[in-house]
Amino acid sequence: MRNRKVATVLAAVATAAVTATTAAPATAAPTAEQQAGNRSLAKVLAADGTKLDRSWKDFDILEKAVTTVLGAKKNSPVAVLADGKVRLTAFVPTDKAFRKLATELTGKRPATEKATFKALAKAVDVDTLEAVLLYHVVPGATVTYKQARGADGAVLETAAGASIEVNTYHRTVRLRDADKDDRNPAVIRALANLNKGNKQIAHGIDAVLRPADLP
Repeated sequence: MRNRKVATVLAAVATAAVTATTAAPATAAPTAEQQAGNRSLAKVLAADGTKLDRSWKDFDILEKAVTTVLGAKKNSPVAVLADGKVRLTAFVPTDKAFRKLATELTGKRPATEKATFKALAKAVDVDTLEAVLLYHVVPGATVTYKQARGADGAVLETAAGASIEVNTYHRTVRLRDADKDDRNPAVIRALANLNKGNKQIAHGIDAVLRPADLP
């Protein structure tokens, strides 16, 4: 059994940021970490519109899930995605990823994004939906795709109170979740580093992270 890396990416990034801040002379130019902007993930993900459409490569169903949770629970911690001053990393499933989940939960493949969200809403309640969303959020650090690629075996603590593990194979980054029976999601390179340069960053993934075994 291979020796697993016990230090987390979260701790590594935080330590690097503190070191850079304390070691730099007073006259030194601000680091990229210090200059990070405050644009929220909610704003950048909604830039192409928030309506359910025919493109399975964006994040409309994720946005619908977030607004549904906040509509039912206005004080939900999911609202952190709209606060660009809070540093975090999110792994965001595409619409196609949510359709995969809906198909597995119901045994039927939805034809549209609207049908996909309806199927998910019937399969899980708002509390479960909230827990699933928070399982995709790593608070406290901005982890780039390059940093994730160099952190095989690192454990990330999520806002749901459960962890995910980073596994790298060549140039592929996968995330090991709590569901042992399903394929682990992979980061889509073309959708990595969304909102880079800001305190909140996101990486598109091709499957939904599962905080527990699902059918």
